[in-house]
Amino acid sequence: MNYRAKKRFGQNFLKDQTYLRQIIEAIPATQSQMIEIGIGLGDLTDELLKLHNLIAYEVDRDLCSLLSDRHQMTIEKGCLKLICCDVMGLENQYAWLHAEPYFLISNLPYYIATHIVLRLLRDPMCEGLVVMTQKEVAHKFCAQVFDKEFCALSVIAQSVGKIDYLFDVPPSAFEPAPKVTSAVFRIIKSPQHPTLDELASLERLLKTAFAAPRKKLSKNLLHLYPAHKIREAFHALNLEDNSRPHEVSTSLYHQFLKLL
Repeated sequence: MNYRAKKRFGQNFLKDQTYLRQIIEAIPATQSQMIEIGIGLGDLTDELLKLHNLIAYEVDRDLCSLLSDRHQMTIEKGCLKLICCDVMGLENQYAWLHAEPYFLISNLPYYIATHIVLRLLRDPMCEGLVVMTQKEVAHKFCAQVFDKEFCALSVIAQSVGKIDYLFDVPPSAFEPAPKVTSAVFRIIKSPQHPTLDELASLERLLKTAFAAPRKKLSKNLLHLYPAHKIREAFHALNLEDNSRPHEVSTSLYHQFLKLL
């Protein structure tokens, strides 16, 4: 397909078959609806259609037109539903991309990847995801306590399910080649993942806790909670007063929510 990538949409098309196969192999067995965001030139889309019927979202109307022609028969058979829109403009927090349980697979545009993953983690209808992002972003979602990358994103991801950092993807795998290395990671949600309201409360706490990552957690929390409540919580959780935000585990952050 002769098409020039558009910078405003952050388009870098994954062309290397090796990495396409690895993404497909990373998808768990599921009967839920598969959804793709940002179908690009359709290379990953073609592989996904071999596994399952697919709903695909694409913001670029030129690509939508090209791919509608290319997949005309697939669309007519009901195997592919192509939706041309900006997913960030869809406001529903519950059942954001689909009214029934779904699994998301995507090579996400760098500039909105974090926002998309967070919305997927909040959406109760999303059962999990396999996504490619900038390597730096993948490390933040997949970091463990005491890692320098451990942050609010890490805590939120661990709160909803099991996270696996899968593999790196070099710039040479794309056309055009980006200036950074990408990475693929997977999140499979637990059936007992937090509700929307619970996640909202957690995110409020984490925004304050990690506002100044190098400062003591107790100092950061003073912007949101009374000093005596913080002291009581630290004592109850047997935490040192000089603990930094990245030195406190996900389970402890959830206990903070109950104590503060």
